[in-house]
Amino acid sequence: MLSNWRKNKNKKRQNDNYRQELDPQKPENQVILRNIDENIFRIKGELGNSSDLVFRDFKLGSLRGTAIYIDGLADNQMISDFFLESISDSKVDSNQNLFEVLMRKTIGLGNIQTITNWNEVFDSFLSGNTLFFLDGYNRAIDVETKGWEKRAITEPTTQLSIRGPRDSFTETIRTNTALIRRRIKSPNLWLEPMKIGTVTQTDIGIMYIKGIANEKIVKEVKERLKRIDIDSVLSSGYIEQLIEDQTWTNFPTTYHSERPDIVVSQLLEGRVAILVDGSPFVVTVPALFIQFFQSPDDYYSRFDISTAIRLLRILSFFISFIGPSLYIAATTFHQEMIPTTLLIAIAAQREAVPFPAFVEAFIMEVTFEILREAGLRLPRAVGQAVSIVGALVIGQAAVQAGFVSPVMVIVVSITAIANFSTPVFSMAISARLLRFILMILASILGFYGLLLGVTFIMIHLCSLRSFGIPYMMPLAPFSLRGQQDVFIRFPIWAMKNRPKFISKGNLARTGENQKPGPPSQGQDQTNKGDQG
Repeated sequence: MLSNWRKNKNKKRQNDNYRQELDPQKPENQVILRNIDENIFRIKGELGNSSDLVFRDFKLGSLRGTAIYIDGLADNQMISDFFLESISDSKVDSNQNLFEVLMRKTIGLGNIQTITNWNEVFDSFLSGNTLFFLDGYNRAIDVETKGWEKRAITEPTTQLSIRGPRDSFTETIRTNTALIRRRIKSPNLWLEPMKIGTVTQTDIGIMYIKGIANEKIVKEVKERLKRIDIDSVLSSGYIEQLIEDQTWTNFPTTYHSERPDIVVSQLLEGRVAILVDGSPFVVTVPALFIQFFQSPDDYYSRFDISTAIRLLRILSFFISFIGPSLYIAATTFHQEMIPTTLLIAIAAQREAVPFPAFVEAFIMEVTFEILREAGLRLPRAVGQAVSIVGALVIGQAAVQAGFVSPVMVIVVSITAIANFSTPVFSMAISARLLRFILMILASILGFYGLLLGVTFIMIHLCSLRSFGIPYMMPLAPFSLRGQQDVFIRFPIWAMKNRPKFISKGNLARTGENQKPGPPSQGQDQTNKGDQG
């Protein structure tokens, strides 16, 4: 027993010494070793002998080899077929360079490369690739065998469209880039990879159209991404918060979408897209205020219909923004501005209510926000039913109990419905939060407080920048040419140029004489002759 104890102790001491010798911080230990057992020992040690680490031994001529991959990240079927058909039955000449032979045989698996650095080793098979080691060679073959489970392409859930495409981004970055390239078949569509996150090593893709995108904005995006020093990036929301121009603002200064058609249209305007592996939302910059009120259906329908709906959408945003504040200011300070008949009806309804208008509105707004949040968190089958039934029951019960007046229920309901018409959730929730500040100002100073609050918000909006571009462009500073897609959506044939304040390259969008019209007189006469 004593001898066994000494043997185990000596073995443990040797292993500890070996770990110290293979300290990855030492420059001499960054190169792959020729001894395959030492390489395997280091990989097991670095990953803690994880159970999903797979080692497949094989024989090539007189040398022993090992294929290493992570179960669940690599395509097991592809690797097994390769082993059965290619390596296992291979016969090689002893005079050949066996490493070159192995490289030729692994070509059938896909994209391959040779690596010699340990950092590249772990980067490789932790990304779903397979590494082939051959005893006696201080390099390995990196074969792309990614094959993890992924969600299928489904319909968008947050940005719905009537006439638009029905596909949306997924959590796989390569699928997302393919959805964009399907729509832009141009060699000028560039994709530059990057890894962010010291622990997660998340794959990031910067996509833009060379010649259309502003090179200064592209350079600024790259510099801001390179400055990020964080241990993990689990979603595109992490990136948004780390690259935005202004932190202390309630308004979104970056745009995110799950629809490929929206991202493609913004790339064609000269914007830059940021794709994050593991996130079904793609971030585009720079973002402008008016951009959050544009819907995909605006461009799939006639311009007159699209313009009317967009104006209604903007009006709904302002109703959701200042609706309760107007009611509080009018009923508390400015009763003379309300028609007499309506004022008498409101006063009769509020006769039994023990609270002032502000407290009444605050109770209803908070209650509705709680119901909306509960509807989002509950299972989909019961979430909508609970939010709708809860609003009806609580509203009716609150009126009968005398806590609120019926007109307040109407005001809060109209405000909530108007808030849902904003196409982008990040802009809609900004209005929901600022609504409470305006309610407080209206309850203290009336219309003067409301006007003061709106003025400060407008000044704040005009001071914002998104990657150096003024947030309120093309309204402030005003650009006449940029008005073709703000409040009024011009016809497609009339939108000849891209936004000059975003794109600095090819500004031409359409060719000459794109305006539709009846056939020319000569062509009309030809058609009549053919009919005769």
